[in-house]
Parts: sequence; structure tokens; C-alpha cells
Amino acid sequence: MTVLHPVGRSRWTDRDLDPGVRAGALLADMTLEEKIAQLGSVWHGFGMENTGEVAPMQEVFAAGSRPFGTAVERGIGHLTRVFGTRPVTAEEGRERVVEMQRQVVDASRFGIPAIVHEECLTGFTTLGATVYPAALAWAATFDPELIETMAAAIGADMRAVGVHQGLSPVLDVVRDYRWGRVEETLGEDPYVVATLGSAYVKGLESQGVVATLKHFAGYSASRGARNHAPVPMGPRELREIILPPFETALRTGGARSVMNSYAEIDGVPAGADPALLTGILRDEWGFTGVVVSDYWSIPFLATMHRIAADATEAGALALEAGIDVELPDAIGYGAGLADLVRAGRVPEEWIDRAAHRVLRQKAELGLLDPDWTPQGSVAAGADVDLDGPGNREIARQLAERSIILLANDHAALPLTPGSAPRRIAVVGPCADDPQAFMGCYSFPNHVLGDFPEYGVGVAADSLWTALRAELPGDTLTLQPGCPIRDEDRSGFAAAVEAATEADVCIAVVGDRAGLFGRGTSGEGCDVPDLTLPGVQGELLTRLLATGTPVVVVVVSGRPYALGDYEQAAALVQAFMPGEEGGAALAGVLSGRINPSGKLPVQIPRLAGGQPGTYLQPPLGAFSEGVSNLDPTPLFGFGHGRSYTTFAYDELQADTELRTDGELTVAVRVRNTGSRDGTEIVQLYLHDVQAEVTRPLRQLAGFARVPLAAGASARVTFTLHADRTAFVGRDLRHVVDPGELELFVGPSATELPAMAKVTLVGDRRTVGHDRVLHTPVLIEPA
Repeated sequence: MTVLHPVGRSRWTDRDLDPGVRAGALLADMTLEEKIAQLGSVWHGFGMENTGEVAPMQEVFAAGSRPFGTAVERGIGHLTRVFGTRPVTAEEGRERVVEMQRQVVDASRFGIPAIVHEECLTGFTTLGATVYPAALAWAATFDPELIETMAAAIGADMRAVGVHQGLSPVLDVVRDYRWGRVEETLGEDPYVVATLGSAYVKGLESQGVVATLKHFAGYSASRGARNHAPVPMGPRELREIILPPFETALRTGGARSVMNSYAEIDGVPAGADPALLTGILRDEWGFTGVVVSDYWSIPFLATMHRIAADATEAGALALEAGIDVELPDAIGYGAGLADLVRAGRVPEEWIDRAAHRVLRQKAELGLLDPDWTPQGSVAAGADVDLDGPGNREIARQLAERSIILLANDHAALPLTPGSAPRRIAVVGPCADDPQAFMGCYSFPNHVLGDFPEYGVGVAADSLWTALRAELPGDTLTLQPGCPIRDEDRSGFAAAVEAATEADVCIAVVGDRAGLFGRGTSGEGCDVPDLTLPGVQGELLTRLLATGTPVVVVVVSGRPYALGDYEQAAALVQAFMPGEEGGAALAGVLSGRINPSGKLPVQIPRLAGGQPGTYLQPPLGAFSEGVSNLDPTPLFGFGHGRSYTTFAYDELQADTELRTDGELTVAVRVRNTGSRDGTEIVQLYLHDVQAEVTRPLRQLAGFARVPLAAGASARVTFTLHADRTAFVGRDLRHVVDPGELELFVGPSATELPAMAKVTLVGDRRTVGHDRVLHTPVLIEPA
């Protein structure tokens, strides 16, 4: 059995001591090279062909490639994606973790194990693991409790096979829907992103797995929505829109790691910005965890941002800024860093600062304990089922709650099974493709594209398969019509004929996620406008012209402009609902499931000319005569219909709110239809006049409210004055006396209940300890 080496064991292996003390004791005995080794990582055994990465990643990957034995001879900080790079079974992966950790322990003087990290945005990114819905679909549920449950299940699976850290969640707030990574986000509202992202963090951390917040910060606000493009953002927008989700996830979620962004804001790359990574993150917010680099973001300071002469100089800049660990390999934090220290160009204190943080986290994870062994780092005994019934049940609930009924004005839905058989044409390139339900960072789309012999890797029905099981009494016909993105119209005629001969047509259009242009959504899959990919829009136009009722189902990673298809009999939106997405969508279409999803982004009317967020000041709204472009969305933020109806009345709110106090806002919500359903009740506020322009509507609270047919509930929000704070001209959060308007309703564009409130008292400056959450109480009415 491999055991830790006996060097310096008296204090750093003592579990009774504070982890920081243990880390300090170990650090004091280490050489400069041994300390630097703890700041690096190694991606071992796989070439670029199996990672989905492309240039400019290939250049830096080749620069950092080194034999595993050489990489770990003085220890190593992290092992990169043992499970997530090529297909391995859970058992194979466990054995590989044990063997690699054994080599790490045996190779170095102190025998310090490595932290094993993996991706986990749509579930543990490995072969055969549950593919949960994409993050944008989580957001559509407005269900933090279920998201926490999902993340706990992901964390339990990862921990069982020896993984210590997950590179999730993504807390970037959407600013432009054309950006390829919209699917990875929790939408365009900072409060939703903060609340749901914190829930994910709590779930993952509850299993002892380190959650990593990314991408810090500004990545989603790139110019022209291009991946890695510069960010033209002022400091007020950064502090008011972009930073709060990270702040909340650290304070209330307990995340122990942060990943820097590739972005540069006003010419300063995040990876080389001490004001961001040290000033805000640590000095203002008190973060004591570990900052890891996004993959190759350190050498990118030289090769892409061009603010460093070479990778080693880039490493010095990143280290000064506050990045503790370089991922996925040690390039900037390589051998040249020691030379800079000895030359007096890099203070050794910077090395010590970062290494102490890494070693402290290893102590917290049990990696410095005297009885730690490679074999004991993984679950022993029975095989781990990474896609068991419990996981699939969570995936099913998320998928069902995420689907959004956008419009049903012609009452075409639900397609309730009846005695008379119907002819149903199922048309569209996403109709018989289960991978259309899976995000870019799902293992099937992230890795298995290079290994077609594995198929999807999990059991997953397409909508076509699920509909045949859902509607066994009907006659269903399948015609793809066209590919997802290729301009091939050869299938139009057959699709139109099928629709013409049918009683109803279900048209399934949207995306296929991929990396760096391999898909229509995902990392590096940015678009010039919000037209449906390829010729899918033309196909819809031809189908709508048949006169047959057409139910349009959009399965996508971003919102697309649907203004040209308003005449559809019904419109349904699904944001990549995962491996259970087929059955969930079929259940919504048949009426077995009453939809409750709400939009975490807007659905544009036009493909261009509209803003990328509902958080617009007055000048962002339509001004007739000033501009000929109307930015009004087709469906606003928070929108979503049901097969029942809801009514709001009896709003009660205090008329005054002290600038250091709180008030209650209560409303009665009634299910006025004949079916049980769930409404997502939303509270918005508007600061009527302030020293800086304010959004016309800003979400301040929300609640999922299940109601039986005919039942009603009293929903009470407790709104603290801190929740009205904005970033003033002095770049500090302030609560300012004045007039507020409060609104309650089913979406940002449908707010039937309204009250006016006066903020009274002294102007207050609030900081990191301000109230960040709006509690809600739901009672029978």
C-alpha cells in the first residue's frame, strides 16, 4: 500500500490543526520548485484530437506537452479531466485515478496527492453519466431547490470516483443572445443567475466537491457576441450586472474556487487584473479560496492579448493578479517562473501566497491526511452507476419543469389522446435527434463526436420516439425536411406533403450543440443574427402555408427570432432539456404534463435590431419617431403559458420603506382554470428617479407556486431596502430615498398588480454585507 512520505509529517498531516496552519507548515519545508509545482496541472495521455479544442489552443497545448513522470517529479497541483477527455467507464476511470495518484505520490519528496478536476455543467462530463438539461433550461424552471438536488447528485457521482473539483457553474449574465455560450448560462437576469447559481454551488459543495465559479468576469458581454472578443463595459455595469451572481454564490453558496475569464475589459485582460482578482474578489469580498485559470488563459496573455513577451512573463502577470493554479497544464507556471524569482523579477511571496492557498485546500479535502491513500480516494466495492434511477428522476423533473409554452392562442395544444385517431406529421431536423436535447458540455456532444462507435452514450429518446409512445392511437409520419444548418432544401417537398396530408403538424427546429463551429450553439458557435440556423426558417414558412395547424417546437441553446411564425397554432420553447427531454416534450404536447417553464431570456420578434436583455433603461425602450427599430420582444422575460389560467389580485404593500428597513408585498394568486398547475410569481421594481438611469423593470423576487384547480395562495415577499440598491456615480452600492414602483405578475411584460412605495430616510452606502435575497412565504388563501 502506498503511503505518504515521512518528510515533515509532524504538523502538516495533523488533522487537529487548522488547514491554513498545516499548509504553512508544509510550505516552510518546500523548495521553490516544489512550491511552483503545486501551482500547475497536467493533462496526461491524450492528444488534441480528443479534446474538441482547436487553434489557438493547439499551439499552447503543444508548448506545454510533457511526459507525465517529468510533470509530477516535484508534485503537481491538479490532474486534468481524467474522465472527460476520452470514453472511459466509471471503473476504468477510477483505476486510472488511483494509478495516476500513486505516481504523483511516489514521484515527489512529500508525496502530496493532486486535486482531480472535471467539467460538470450538464452533469458529470464522462461516458455514461446522466445528461441533465443545459443551464439555460435550469433557469427556465425557476426552481433553486431542484437545481441544488441535481448538483448534489452530480457531486456524489464525482466524489465516488475520486474527483475533487467541478468546473461549474457558469455565472455569466447574458448580454447578447448571439453569443454561442448562452446555453451554458442561467439567463439575462442577475438575481436569477445569483439565486440558481448559488443553489448549484450548495448542492455540489454538500458532497465535498469544490464548486468553481466561472467566468470571472465579463466574458458574456463581448463586443459583437464573439467568443474571446473584447468587452466594452464600464465599471458600473460590471459591478451592477456582472459581479452580483459571483458575490452571491461565494457568500451564500460557499464556493471554494473561482475561474478567471478569457475576456479583456477596457483593454485589461481578467487574467492579469489585480483589481478584479485580488481587489474585488479578496479584499472587498473576503474570498479565501483558490483561483484557477481558464484553460490556457495564462499563455493567451502572450499569444492572444499580447501584453506579455512569452508564456513565462504571462505567468508572472497572472500570478501577480491573483491566479493560484494554471489549468489545464503548466505553461506560464513552468520552469521559467523559478528563473524569474531568482532573477528578482517575481517576488517569492507571490509563489508562497498561491501555494499556501492550494495546500490549504488540499488539507480541507483530506489530501494531506496521514492515512490518505490513492486506493482510498475512490469508492470501493460495487460499480458506480452514473446514470441510475435517482439521477434520471431528477433529470426528468428538470426537463418537465423547463419546457415553456410560449403561445397557444388557437388552443391547438394539448394533443390529448382520444378515441378518434389523428394523422400527425412530425417534421424538422431536431425531431429524431436526441443529441439536440444536450448541451455543448455534455459528454455526447463534447467528446463522443470523435468516437461515433459509442453513439449517444446514454439512453435517450428523440421526440419522435417519445411521441410514438405518448400517442399510440395516432398515425405519426416523420420527415426531417432539412438539416440543422446546411442549406439543403431537397427534403422540403416531402415535409410539405406530409404536413398537407396531416391533421396537425409538429415542426421541431433549433440547434445542435458543438465546440468551435462544429455546432450551431456552444463554445465558439457565435452567430451574426438570430435567424434560425440553416434553412429551417424557410421550412417553417412552407409548413405554415399548407393551412394545416402547425405546432412549432424550438429546441435550442439560445432564443431565436420567431416573429415570422406568429401564425403557428402553438409555439413551444425547450432549452436543451437533456436525456429526458424527449419524454418531457411529448408529455407537454399530449397534455400529460402541464407546462410551467418561464423564459430566462426574451424571445425576439426580429433577427436584429433589438437589445439582448430586458434590463433596459428608458432609452432602451421603443421611442416612436426617434428610431425606426422597435426592440419590443415577441415574448418578454419571465413569460410562459399553462394549460390552466391564473389571476392576480388583492395586492398589499407598505407605502413607506426606510432606507435601512424592509417591507412586505403580498398578492393573492388564483388558479382560475380546470387543471392543476404551477405559476411562477414574479416581483419587479422600478426606481422612478435616480442619479443614474435605472431599468424600467428589474426582478426583485420570484416563487414557484403549485395550485390545484380552483385553489388560491397568498404569496408574500419580504423586500429589504438593500435590494433596491444601485451602483452610483462613485461606483458604490447606494440605497437612495425616493419613489419606487413595485409590480407583481407572471412576466416582465404582464404585471397586473402594482403599488407605489416611498423610500424614506438617509441615503445609505452598502457593501458586501448587504442583503442579497428576497425571502418569500406561500400560504393558502
